Amino acid sequence: MTVTADATAMTAGADAIGLEALEARLRQDLAWLELPAKPWVPERVADGETVRDVVIVGAGMAGLVASAMLKRYGVANHVVYDKAPAGREGPWVTYARMQTLRSPKQLTGPAMGLPALTYRAYHEARFGLAAWEALDKIPREIWMDYLVWYRRVLDLPVVNETTITHVAARPDGLLDVAIKQGGQPGRVIARHLVLATGRDGLGGPYVPDFVKRLDPRFWAHSADAIDFEALKDKRVGVVGAGASAMDNAATALEAGAARLDLFIRRTDIPRINKFTGIGSQGVVHGFAGLPDEWKWRFLHTTLSAQTPPPRDSTLRVSRHPHAFFHLGSPVTDVHEKGDHLEIVTPKARYAIDFMIFATGFNVDLGLRPELAAFAPYIRFWGDRFAPPDGMANAELTYSPDLGPSFEFLEREPGTCPALRSIHAFNFPATLSHGKLSGDIPAISEGAERLARGIVQALFVEDRELHYANLVAFSTPELVGDEWVDADQRNEAKQGLDHAAE
Repeated sequence: MTVTADATAMTAGADAIGLEALEARLRQDLAWLELPAKPWVPERVADGETVRDVVIVGAGMAGLVASAMLKRYGVANHVVYDKAPAGREGPWVTYARMQTLRSPKQLTGPAMGLPALTYRAYHEARFGLAAWEALDKIPREIWMDYLVWYRRVLDLPVVNETTITHVAARPDGLLDVAIKQGGQPGRVIARHLVLATGRDGLGGPYVPDFVKRLDPRFWAHSADAIDFEALKDKRVGVVGAGASAMDNAATALEAGAARLDLFIRRTDIPRINKFTGIGSQGVVHGFAGLPDEWKWRFLHTTLSAQTPPPRDSTLRVSRHPHAFFHLGSPVTDVHEKGDHLEIVTPKARYAIDFMIFATGFNVDLGLRPELAAFAPYIRFWGDRFAPPDGMANAELTYSPDLGPSFEFLEREPGTCPALRSIHAFNFPATLSHGKLSGDIPAISEGAERLARGIVQALFVEDRELHYANLVAFSTPELVGDEWVDADQRNEAKQGLDHAAE
């Protein structure tokens, strides 16, 4: 039996221990491990303000586990900002339109190696072991519930409904981070900035240029807020053959679309998930150590094959008789025709009332005003690497070239030293680090790499203070009465012997 994706359909089984009991176990585990570590970073003040050691942008899964890992290592003076209201961070209850997650349910994801923090522990505590064993894949709404619980039980310092509007380097080596909170502008001074901003973290949704001239009432990107109820009895078109395309097509059909046309560039839908097929701890920990040419080869081959949509997502579309798959049908042009669009493909023309472009995201720093001061200095792979013959790839060319703790590197050394304090812990980091910063499977390993790098940087930068503390430390562990010097004891004994004579 497969547990339904409807979160309301799940009820606690007789073997559910409840979240309160799970939280008690988690507290005990953390206590046994002496976690989190005690705070150790010296306080810094600038312009009369306490400086944040780290500011994290984004409180989705990546931002939460980055915060948890920093707290684990004793970097307590950090904050996580997210533009969304509490409980709506990330894609899970906004533009993610699948019924369940695509990842296998047993992946430990953001649990940081703590059994009581895994999704499985959460699910069993809430619904019981029988429900876990019956579960096929995790309903996305319940995954969001889990992340809300994760944030609460770890007491992570998240501030919602706050946006980062601008970041600037200061002469003292710190970062000025301009924010807007509740409509009011503010400022935070930070030593490090982590961009845990997901798939569009260094750019935004991609659509072909000819789409941008269309009236917005006729189209949307799959990452946009879409009123699917308004598509009832409409002719809807979807561009793409990936998971997002299938999810949006199915959602439109389930909302009552009169007809759904799926326009697919390829002559066949991708069927093999290459990267998942070689998944291992070797890939997780070894990818970053590959020579550049081999990193490129692995990802170019993966991207060229493309990731297939999940079988259940595809069946969710094809079960509708008024859904039509058009293979070998890239959209070459679109025209407005009064109250609808005319879609042009090499095979035919189609009348469509509303189009959804499931065409992914691209890196475009021009879409990120908060990084405007740094954009000219950031190094991308295309600035210093020539791909192997036959492996040109625009997506990889515009991947940021990152250092060992996801930090940006300078296009020209010495032109913007502050870049070493800004970390791209988001999907575009994949070419430099592997799939550690955007998907569930290895997100804890990515966060650990990030946090350890920041911890090292903070300690090295404060080395004079730490050394001064070393020199000044004078708390004795021995007070001097724990032993007697053997020579002194012999001399004392000899003196007593002489006196006795």
